[in-house]
Amino acid sequence: MSYFGVALNFQQMKTSAYLFLNICLAIILTSCSPEKDSEPSDSSSIRFVSESYQAPIFTNDDRVEQIQSIGPEIQSLIEEYAKTRNIPGISYGIVVDDELVLASATGLMNLEAESAVTPSSCFRIASMTKSFTAMAILKLCDEGKLSLSDPVGKYIPEMFDLEYLSDDAQLVDIENLLTMTAGFPEDNPWADRQLDESDEMLTDLISQGLSFSNNPSFEYEYSNTGFALLGNIVSSVSGVSYQEYITENILLPLGMTSTYWEYDNVPDGQLAIGYRWEDDQWKLEPMLHDGAFGAIGGLITSIEDFSKYVSFHLSAWPTRSGYDTGPIKRSTIREMHTPQFTRLYANARNYMGEPCASMGGYGYGLGITKNCDGLKWVSHGGALPGFGSNYVFYPDYGIGIMAFCNLTYTSPWPLSEIAKLLFETLSLEPRKLPISSILIERQEQVAELIQNWHPDMEERILAENFYLDKSREYWMAEIKRVLDKAGAINGMDKINPDNQLRGGFKLKAEHGDIVIYFSLSPESNPKVQSLELEFRKTKLKY
Repeated sequence: MSYFGVALNFQQMKTSAYLFLNICLAIILTSCSPEKDSEPSDSSSIRFVSESYQAPIFTNDDRVEQIQSIGPEIQSLIEEYAKTRNIPGISYGIVVDDELVLASATGLMNLEAESAVTPSSCFRIASMTKSFTAMAILKLCDEGKLSLSDPVGKYIPEMFDLEYLSDDAQLVDIENLLTMTAGFPEDNPWADRQLDESDEMLTDLISQGLSFSNNPSFEYEYSNTGFALLGNIVSSVSGVSYQEYITENILLPLGMTSTYWEYDNVPDGQLAIGYRWEDDQWKLEPMLHDGAFGAIGGLITSIEDFSKYVSFHLSAWPTRSGYDTGPIKRSTIREMHTPQFTRLYANARNYMGEPCASMGGYGYGLGITKNCDGLKWVSHGGALPGFGSNYVFYPDYGIGIMAFCNLTYTSPWPLSEIAKLLFETLSLEPRKLPISSILIERQEQVAELIQNWHPDMEERILAENFYLDKSREYWMAEIKRVLDKAGAINGMDKINPDNQLRGGFKLKAEHGDIVIYFSLSPESNPKVQSLELEFRKTKLKY
């Protein structure tokens, strides 16, 4: 039988062969054509959205007033910190939602000119630049111009010639660079001195071969080189320099008009000069010009301008309906805030110095930590010759704090002391999740069911697994046991929701509380799939 499954004469075979070759040629030409940039089709972005969902909110919101009330104490902490660590100058600020509510400074930004630091003074923020690099990559990804799973060699061909540690190593992909899992060695402080190098130097560096400390995706290790490669990819994909892409697509849309790449472009009287403390004196640190390694730490900005960027990150929370205002989607920012390679810090301590284990990891250009107290923060520091910087924001509280200083490799603030003021001295509360309508409905029904285990109510609210997991007879006996201990029911507390479909509440009884926790099924009409209850006797007061 021939390829086409029928016996053909010579002419038919000839005609068919030409047709087949033409089809193949068309397919080949089509597949080799460069892909056109395309917007997602209308159907790809359509989704049905709940009309009843309510986003978490702040209740009795007085965060601004509370934070401003501790302004003098924070100023004292910063001044004392600068004095004890020989820091020439520090600028700092606190953002609540989209407002810079506290901004101040101490010391000098230029010792020779005796110029005082202000919140508008411009500091090089070093590795805090990395989140801008990550944001640019994710924006290009959202636009369909690259994929995080793409091998880096697709955009930097020299990467295909690297020598890996073993033959089972996967190729370095873009996500490896973003999450510091490419296998490159930690390269501080070597990379700090490469900031002003040319694109040719970066290409030559790769061509000559990069060394691996681990195979890709094996372990987290901080790599400036990886982010320099990301900057090169941004330029390659966008067709403009990395710096121009960040400026046009992130800085200007956010109104960050006092943020610079080249220190020569900073207006007179605004540039903080960097120093190091050596031999009991300050010594000038030469400023590096911008270059191919700018993606690792080249940005120069002020507290006033950087606060707009912090506000943009805070605006991603909570998840909610409504238009995205850009420069990237809220959901994409939340991806940046999600750790991709988590680690347990079993011996960590909280801001009070008490043992409090935490989980932390690197997201996309940002570090993320959550401790045993349930406090979550997103952060990144920066350090270059002459400068130290840091910013931390607390998504659940809508608060961001930041500080810059002009001393080599120096943390710019007493973070633990500031955090104590925020979370111990003040009575700040995180957002609270409103109770979903289905939880309210099921709470009332569960309470009724417990008091009157009626077949009609069972049919209405219990999922099909309920009696398969524990028999009806078991539940009858368990409910009777609890009610016998509790006595007469005389009230019910509001439900405390974990999410839209799970929560707990208390029935107030004669002898104590019946503590109830239930979870609903994923059906369109969610039903009770699990139920827990216990009696807690009221403690006597003397």
